[in-house]
Amino acid sequence: MGLDEILFRGINGLAGQSNLLDWIGVELAKPGNLLYPILLAAAYWAWGNWRECVIGGAMLAGVVGATDALGTQLKGLVHRPRPCVTLADVHQLLGCGGASSFPSNHAANTAAAAAFFQVLYPKSGWIGWPLVAAIGISRVFIGAHYLTDVIGGWVLGGMIGAGVAWSLTRWSRFRPVAATASASQVRAGSIS
Repeated sequence: MGLDEILFRGINGLAGQSNLLDWIGVELAKPGNLLYPILLAAAYWAWGNWRECVIGGAMLAGVVGATDALGTQLKGLVHRPRPCVTLADVHQLLGCGGASSFPSNHAANTAAAAAFFQVLYPKSGWIGWPLVAAIGISRVFIGAHYLTDVIGGWVLGGMIGAGVAWSLTRWSRFRPVAATASASQVRAGSIS
């Protein structure tokens, strides 16, 4: 038994022992349950800075869509079977899902969004990353992924989300106030 299977069995072995944990694991695995927090965050974002919300929201949707598409392509290349297909005695709380396991698209997509927001708004990490961790671990808990599938998704999504957000911060139309302030500081000779 390899380390990946040991870690999987340690986390997935907790399933079925607590109705509360099972409910939390299943609810975290349902993408639709993130709709209300996303709408609340978008409303707050729009209230704070309409321009950033419109541009950033479109970019974030593109980031998550691209991350999901890339993850799906990687699944086709790697062809790693899900633990619910290859292992006996898996505590499967939801259906097994598609045939391929690596990377976890749930983990990749949530990490892409969290990294995107972390770069743009560093204080957002206190809520984003614990949610990413909970959703990722829930994928193992419900029997859908190995832990390395989740870690691979986190790395993939984190790199894409952070990279796009970093590029966005360099675009003067995204945050024109900062660009204008920098230009006026240069003219005034206040930058050393």
